Amino acid sequence: MKKLLTATLAAAALASVSFTAAQAQTKELVVAFFPEWPMPFQYAQAKKIYDKELGVTVKWVSFDAGTAMSAAMASGDVHIAVSQGVTPFLTAVSAGQDLQAIDVALTYSDNDNCVVRKNLEITKDNAKELEGKTVGVPLSTAAHTGFLAQMAHFGVDTSKMKIVDMAPVDSAAAFANGNMDMVCGWGGPLRRMKEFGNVLIEGAEKEKVVGKVYDVISTTGSWAKENADLVSKFLKVTNDMNDKFNGGGEGEMIGEIAKMAGQDEATAKAIMTTGMKFITSKQALSDGWMGGFLVENFNAAGAKLAEGGTVKALPSYEGAVNSSYLKAAAGM
Repeated sequence: MKKLLTATLAAAALASVSFTAAQAQTKELVVAFFPEWPMPFQYAQAKKIYDKELGVTVKWVSFDAGTAMSAAMASGDVHIAVSQGVTPFLTAVSAGQDLQAIDVALTYSDNDNCVVRKNLEITKDNAKELEGKTVGVPLSTAAHTGFLAQMAHFGVDTSKMKIVDMAPVDSAAAFANGNMDMVCGWGGPLRRMKEFGNVLIEGAEKEKVVGKVYDVISTTGSWAKENADLVSKFLKVTNDMNDKFNGGGEGEMIGEIAKMAGQDEATAKAIMTTGMKFITSKQALSDGWMGGFLVENFNAAGAKLAEGGTVKALPSYEGAVNSSYLKAAAGM
């Protein structure tokens, strides 16, 4: 009888701990995002629409690179990352981190690029002259992947370049001060870089070399499984904001978006209209994205990273794509 009572009390205590842990999980949702990277979801961020619709407090934490987002999710300090680059995402997954892509955040081929100092007078026609030059690049990010693809395309030997690992905010400042010959980045920092330099290629020509440039919304797989409804509701609000922006809501939204991005309205608007595209949930679930393309692209990108010695690629990245939460969100 004593053993039975002890076992019953132990089971009750365990249930209590589990219940308390579940409650703790839903009290505060921590979401990572990029500064100076304006997106429609930030209107809901400013208006606390997420808090209302999800029924929890949402804490927003900014990061300068997707690699830092991965580290924060690994430690459990962040639950969801909005607009994480494919390269840092795959680097983490390849290393064994339990991350899943649950939506396509946006595409932005012309909002991520490398800029060469004007006075060097280096263009795509004489790009070989970049050998021996100093370049600031945030390593293991989409900007890094794009840089390597462009250099390979132009036949530039990157081993003959001095490559410095720098967040775009820092490299933009160094570029302005004349301390870098070439820098790579996105969003606000990229706009500042262009004040002092020129890009080698852009538009369709760049996309042909680099491929689709896009970010994902990512999360820790085990955490998302335990909080499926919360994750789906988060995606529902996010996609509602995309639809609102695409449907003519820019004028109403841009002020709040700019405020959350730490920019003035003119700058935020200029960035958002420079190649940024916010696709619908229906588009994201299609074969062109999460229904097929993402796994194919992840497999190819993983193999490419492995060739460069950055990671040991997985046989397949199918397990790193989970469309179930977005499907649930689309049905809400």
